[in-house]
This record gives sequence, C-alpha cells and structure tokens, in this order.
Amino acid sequence: MEIKRSGSEASGKGPGDWFTGAVRIDPLFSPPDPARVAGALVTFEPGARTAWHTHPLGQTLIVTAGCGRVQREGGPIEEIRPGDVIWFPPGEKHWHGAAPTTAMSHIAIQEKLDGKAVDWMEKVSDEQYGRSPSQLKS
Repeated sequence: MEIKRSGSEASGKGPGDWFTGAVRIDPLFSPPDPARVAGALVTFEPGARTAWHTHPLGQTLIVTAGCGRVQREGGPIEEIRPGDVIWFPPGEKHWHGAAPTTAMSHIAIQEKLDGKAVDWMEKVSDEQYGRSPSQLKS
C-alpha cells in the first residue's frame, strides 16, 4: 500500500506547447508499471484550454468546479459543469478548457499504451474557441 499525501507533489504549469492561457496541473496518481492509468487535477483560468489531442486508450474527465467547454472534432462545443463526466473514446480528436469568463477544474484520467497517454496536435484557435454562446449545445 502507498499513501500519497495531499501536497506531496508540486503543482505544475501547463506547457505552452499544449495549452493556451493559464493552466495548473496537480498530479494525483501515476502508479508504476504494470499499471497504466494516471490522473491529475487540471485547473484552467478563464479562456484557457488544451490544444487538440487524442488518447490511445481514451480519456475520462470529471468536472469538479466552474464552467468549461469541450469539443470533439466535427462536433459542437459543449458546456460542462461540476459533476459532469466526459468520456473521449480512443483516438477521438478533442479539446477541453474553461469558459471565456469562468475558470474550470477537472480530474483527467487516462491510460498509457506503450508508455504514451496522449498525442498532442495543433492549438485550438481563438476563432474555434470563441464561438458565441448561441452555438453551444447544453
């Protein structure tokens, strides 16, 4: 058994290559091999978001605070709120982040395949992100 005490791992800044805006990543768990699942608490300041990306074994998001947005390639921008659970299937291109005026935090859970949990792609443009609220699907 291992107990990881709250605050035992430092918060990190979301790398500029993968995120737009201010993003904080707090590692939650990443057990050693042969386990493959890892989780982090990710906090996006208003307007902050990920780049487009995929996960080889999918990703689950659990929204814990605030208001955010998610979008899969070819789909509408969806508003997300605390308690929402979002599943992205393996290989589905998507992004997620905060709403324009409200911060958002979620727990992100994904598994590694051959040591890799994510494939990062191009950034979400301001135009892609900034669609009007009337274009949001609730």
